[in-house]
Amino acid sequence: MQDGRAPRIKNRAPAAIQITAEQLLREAQERQETAFRAPKQRVEDFEELHEYRGRKRKEFEERIRRTRGSIKEWLQYANWEASQNEFARSRSIFERALDVDPRSVQLWLSYTEMELKSRNVQHARNLFDRAVTLLPRVDQLWYKYVYLEELLQNVPGARQVFERWMQWEPDDKAWQAYIKLEQRYQEHDRASTIYERWVAVRPEPRVWVKWGKFEEERGRLDKSREVFQTALEFYGDDEEQIEKAQAVFNAFAKMETRLKEYERARVIYKFALSRIPRSKSASLYASYTKFEKQHGTRNTLENTVLGKRRIQYEDELSNDGRNYDVWFDYARLEEGACRDLKEEGATPEEEEAAAGRVREVYERAVAQVPPGGEKRHWRRYIFLWLDYALFEEIEMKDYTRARQIYQTAMTLVPHKQFTFAKLWLMFAKFEIRRLDLPAARKIIGTSIGMCPKEALFKGYIELEIELREFDRARALYEKYLEFDPANAPAWIKYAELESQLQDFARTRAIFELGVSQSPLSMPELLWKAYIDFEIEEGEREIARALYERLVALSGHVKVWISYALFEAEPIPLPRAVREEEEEEEGDEETEAQTAPGDAALAREVFERGYNDLKAKSLKSERVALLEVWKTFEETHGTEAEVAKVQGMMPIVSKRRHVDKETGETVEDWDLVFADDEREANPTSFKFLQMAHAWKTSQAAKSAVAGGGSSVLSGFMAAAATAQKTQKEADASSEVASSHGGDMSD
Repeated sequence: MQDGRAPRIKNRAPAAIQITAEQLLREAQERQETAFRAPKQRVEDFEELHEYRGRKRKEFEERIRRTRGSIKEWLQYANWEASQNEFARSRSIFERALDVDPRSVQLWLSYTEMELKSRNVQHARNLFDRAVTLLPRVDQLWYKYVYLEELLQNVPGARQVFERWMQWEPDDKAWQAYIKLEQRYQEHDRASTIYERWVAVRPEPRVWVKWGKFEEERGRLDKSREVFQTALEFYGDDEEQIEKAQAVFNAFAKMETRLKEYERARVIYKFALSRIPRSKSASLYASYTKFEKQHGTRNTLENTVLGKRRIQYEDELSNDGRNYDVWFDYARLEEGACRDLKEEGATPEEEEAAAGRVREVYERAVAQVPPGGEKRHWRRYIFLWLDYALFEEIEMKDYTRARQIYQTAMTLVPHKQFTFAKLWLMFAKFEIRRLDLPAARKIIGTSIGMCPKEALFKGYIELEIELREFDRARALYEKYLEFDPANAPAWIKYAELESQLQDFARTRAIFELGVSQSPLSMPELLWKAYIDFEIEEGEREIARALYERLVALSGHVKVWISYALFEAEPIPLPRAVREEEEEEEGDEETEAQTAPGDAALAREVFERGYNDLKAKSLKSERVALLEVWKTFEETHGTEAEVAKVQGMMPIVSKRRHVDKETGETVEDWDLVFADDEREANPTSFKFLQMAHAWKTSQAAKSAVAGGGSSVLSGFMAAAATAQKTQKEADASSEVASSHGGDMSD
């Protein structure tokens, strides 16, 4: 303990006598000292009583002298005198306190409470009269005063107090208290008069509604309707005033509904909703919707739901006028309502009104032009114009207006910065539907001349092909390829068109022009289409020449694989031969004859591809080619051919090398090919041959199958190949490693 450390506890065993928490609390409570209590005094005679009172009065007087402004001290003094039945002294103290603070509500209430406890009712009345005269805005004093008079069954006096109070125009609770007083004594006419005075002082909707309900409850329906009508006349036709009077309209309509006057209620709702802005009448619309669900027909209910959704859309658009998704929903809503009216056989006036609402929504929507000159802001906006034009064309059959909409949209889009091919094409197709083909061609021609883009060319060419104007389509393809000569799909489509027209010379010429373009977006697609075309025509030599050109150009592993499989697969006979056979056979249906493939040529292509990829040190590509080659040999070759390809497969080896940046030895996994290893390390390769021979002999002794699947199986065929290639002194090491299987044959 001297060095400041905690003492070491040697004995950690529990104590023999355990003390509970309850026992600790009980002992703490018992050992607490009792609070000081003043001794009780017993007064034996009047002399001691006078002495006690004098001492207490002296103490109170001293305290109020020190803290004259403390109302608490005055109240304690006055209440103590009242407890001694010294009411005159208590009144005197209260009056002295009122001289100090005459506006203390607590002081007045204590004073009146003292008088009432001592049953001095008249004194209390006088005090309440003085208090409300001095503090007329303190409602608590008025409530106490009225309660006193009613408690004494002095209803005229209570009414008189209320009349004095009402002259000060108090809040609504005071008026309601006055009305409830009259209702308790069945003075309904007086209560109605009070309501009339109340709305004159405070003409608010809730006051009118309370008055109307009061008249309805007492059975005077004509008077209730008169109250509501007076309220509506009071608010007038001003939009702001009618908006304030929504509660009056709602209560009026609900009253008529309770009286089963449904037509009256519907007229009231419609009158109010027609004069209040949609965005500000959500609650009224909700009530109207509920009313129509209960008492309306299908049409009235649908109209109500439409109105409610209109309010929602208007609210959203008031927050963000360029929220085009809301405009689309709003326009679809109005279009659906217009379509339903037509299906239900509405009058022409109703249909025209519905169409006017749709046009109004579209006009408001297209007026919200996107800011800035970026196309991404216009993508959704331009569809508003397209939907607007389609509505006028399809639904309203107003073709002149639809044409004007397209023209207005054209002038609005900044074509020098960007354009929309869909807008031009839809305008052109509209003119075609109107049987005005020159106008359609002029529109698309203008678009290509002003702002050429791929979609415009495609749409124009598709249009001319549908019209069977192939010469125009050819001219457009030429313009298209002049605009974008690197577009490989455009060359393919052009060649396909000529192929469909049976002009194969032009098809080949187009393909040749296409593949001769130096920058091409996707050259592999164009080469594949060219080769597929020649294969369909049965021109194997031309297709082989194309593959040779493509191999020389790219040398990709997929090209080698495709070339090899092409040599092995059968292709159709040349078109001239097929046509001669069809003429000889006549109408008889026979299977199309094909020219068979050559597996030997396919193997040569595989070997050439393997050597080419080996020269380029592309290991993963070599593995991919070997996998396809192996699958090919399993289908077309012998077991020896399969074993040969299997022997060329690599193994995964771990190699160590020094990292140039860090200088540390790093282990990497690498693909090791048998021929590469034989050429690079002939000594270790010989050792691996011997190890593999020993493993094979051990496997034969133990009669365990699957020795070829060991780790060293990749060197098996290569070892046999190496022994045979030693006899060929003229062959180079590279040829021996790649073609060892063929030399052994």
